[in-house]
Amino acid sequence: MTETVSAPTEATVLLVDDNPQNLKVLYETLKDKGYRLLIANDGEKALELAHRNHPEVILLDIMMPEMDGWQVCEQLKADPVTADSAVVFLSALDDVDAKVKGFALGGADYISKPFQAQEVIARVRTHARVIKLERQLQKRNRQLESDQSRILNAISEGIYGLDARGNIIFANPAAALITGYHADDLVGQNFFKLHFVDAPNPADSGEESLPVWMTCHQGVAEHERGVTMHRADGSTFAAEYRATPKLEGDNGKLRGAVVVFRDITAELENERALDEARELVQEQRDQLAHASRLSTMGEMAAGVAHEVNQPLTAITNYARVARRMMAAETLDKELLAETLGKIEAQSHRASEVIRRIRRFMKKPAAGKEVLSIPALLEDTRQFAEVDMRNNEGGIEITVADDVPEVLADPVQVQQVALNLIRNALEATRSAGAADPVQVSATMMGENCVRIEVTDHGIGLPEDAEEKLFLPFYTTKEDGMGIGLPMCRSLVQAQGGDIGFERQPEGGARFFFTLPVAAGSGASCVPASQDD
Repeated sequence: MTETVSAPTEATVLLVDDNPQNLKVLYETLKDKGYRLLIANDGEKALELAHRNHPEVILLDIMMPEMDGWQVCEQLKADPVTADSAVVFLSALDDVDAKVKGFALGGADYISKPFQAQEVIARVRTHARVIKLERQLQKRNRQLESDQSRILNAISEGIYGLDARGNIIFANPAAALITGYHADDLVGQNFFKLHFVDAPNPADSGEESLPVWMTCHQGVAEHERGVTMHRADGSTFAAEYRATPKLEGDNGKLRGAVVVFRDITAELENERALDEARELVQEQRDQLAHASRLSTMGEMAAGVAHEVNQPLTAITNYARVARRMMAAETLDKELLAETLGKIEAQSHRASEVIRRIRRFMKKPAAGKEVLSIPALLEDTRQFAEVDMRNNEGGIEITVADDVPEVLADPVQVQQVALNLIRNALEATRSAGAADPVQVSATMMGENCVRIEVTDHGIGLPEDAEEKLFLPFYTTKEDGMGIGLPMCRSLVQAQGGDIGFERQPEGGARFFFTLPVAAGSGASCVPASQDD
């Protein structure tokens, strides 16, 4: 597959996926965001493009033939040319072990499939900005190192030759330039008195603490950085120096020292600037992590409200019915007992939702059970009785004879089915239709059960494929846009898939799949989403 390059470049982003449809979605998501986009459909091509173009961000699919995403990431990080690229894994493997493995191999982030466009855009923008800033820091470091090398090659450091008492017997032009003295005036001056005004008299003690003193008197090589030295005009500068003992003769008699020093004032300022830039990079990373936590907390809060609202609404409606029955002249105790029983069932359902959420927050394990599809759908229909009355509609349930039991979380599956049925009832009523909502269950292949909910509404908008399952997108005036995204998350947690179909005669059919209890463990998610 040939590489595809978009127009003007702010940062380079490499898209790697063996699925052409996934590549197309990623390309369409990022093509107008100012990036230079490269495309690869296998690991070898990805490594070649990355080495040649040095991308800031690499969106890397994990489950690829021949060379998977783990292996590609490992080779990218082993190549010095591509080691600093931010690798963002793309995969339907949304378990902790997969994420830990990705981060252990050097990955920078992880996006679960099916991905949301806004999430991809935000994460690519953040990682591209961080990598570009880090590369600028590396460039500045290299420039500083290059500057130091040029200084050494040009002998621009100050060089002194000292005798055993610290008197200057040689000074190069750079020493004079740095200190503000004439080179001829430096010779004969005492190094300690000239550049360290607090130096003690030779007869006093304390000289051992002065720079270079141990080299001149005991032959100990020294190297210090950040020493304050004085210039001719009385000003000071930060210096780095190296002092090497000067030995003469076969017996290595100590004759003084050679001191090489340089002004590092500007260098220290650059280092402080680099430290500030590093702090800025870390602050941006912390802000990204904080934003991610806030997003998760917001989604959970909205999810809890939506989950609990349905049984609470049913309880309110049943309670109103019970009050009307009690206010009637003749009390139908049997009907009242049935209504109170439904209130109790809905309250148990609300508490079960809360208990399930609390359990989810403690540990990720799902409470899956072997479920009977006819019983599950009949219970769901009973929960929807209030909605049937409010929408003046009905529900017809059809279960094929060959439909076996499934393995799933009963509360979560019932929540999905109830949400789809309620939506169908509302859509049918809005269109003025009197036909009942059709709920059916059939086999799909050997290992999956497909449950369909068909309404008789006006149908779905043209952009439904792109937006319908996005969080907070809704076609209802008072809707929150939470139900369908939540249904997708719940169905995927069972190993199934969810989607919709437009009906030729109008209306819409929503469906979701669940794995059979006695199956081979195969996923009910299409292959295009399961890699």
